[in-house]
Amino acid sequence: MQLKKNTLLGNIRFYIILNIIILIGFVFNATSDENIINQYVEIQLLDKVNSQNTTLRLKIGEEKNFQNLLIKALRCSNSEFDDNPEIVAYLQVKDITLKDKDKVFIFNDWTFSSSPSLKTFDHPIYDIWLTKCED
Repeated sequence: MQLKKNTLLGNIRFYIILNIIILIGFVFNATSDENIINQYVEIQLLDKVNSQNTTLRLKIGEEKNFQNLLIKALRCSNSEFDDNPEIVAYLQVKDITLKDKDKVFIFNDWTFSSSPSLKTFDHPIYDIWLTKCED
């Protein structure tokens, strides 16, 4: 009888601890998602044909249409350890004029503000570079 009571008590404690861990995980995940949702990325776009420069401000997770491009920013962060902080963003860019279904994105990678040539955005008409990441 005593063994059965201890087993039941152990199971109850296990489920209580498991629920607390899950609840803590939801709280931390919700606060980190709120920070991401309220962030913006600012990028510069250069039209190489007519040499026109445009600034575009994107909310994280939002897709914006610019000319023939569909641009979406998924992450953005500023380094806080240097005197000259590095701005990093994860961008996805689609060319909506391309009908080739094998190549969904013309750019789908991290981009760096200090060295845009590290991960190059290769397009015959447009150049994109990262300028700001803000809350």
